[in-house]
Amino acid sequence: MARRLSYSARFPFPAEVLYKAYSQKAYWDEKMTDFRNLTPLSELAEFEVTGEGVSVVQQQNLPHEYLPPIAQTVMKKDMIITRNEFYGAWDGEHSEGEYSASIPAGPGSLKGDADLFDTETGCTMRYTTYVKVFVPFIGHKLEQLILINLVDLFRAEAEYTKYWVDKSL
Repeated sequence: MARRLSYSARFPFPAEVLYKAYSQKAYWDEKMTDFRNLTPLSELAEFEVTGEGVSVVQQQNLPHEYLPPIAQTVMKKDMIITRNEFYGAWDGEHSEGEYSASIPAGPGSLKGDADLFDTETGCTMRYTTYVKVFVPFIGHKLEQLILINLVDLFRAEAEYTKYWVDKSL
């Protein structure tokens, strides 16, 4: 059975401002520059804005020696993570999206839904993630490890987004 995580990032500005940041290639380029401090071979592989929404593909290369010991037992090489994100068009009230992450020859799956909406004090981006690892005996431990690291990632990305919006306004 897949494990589920709900995480809400709250921002002190309207959702439309956040959506406009996500619609700018400069946001994603600068975010990837920041990622390179941790994963030097990270890149923005694709970026497209259409009437349907914003599509982004990011690739991150996590060196094998950076992986937790339990993950090193499953992944024998560097972990190359491809993240696909889509944020549906802003309709004046909210944007719904979806995301996934994949690892070549990876022993599991990660996918989720994103929902951006206004609140009384700004806006919220709510992520609902589903993780499943198909490795007997240690799969549940790897799922938990992924979810813990995902919370850290969502938190760091929210802090970066707030910083980027604040400096860009």
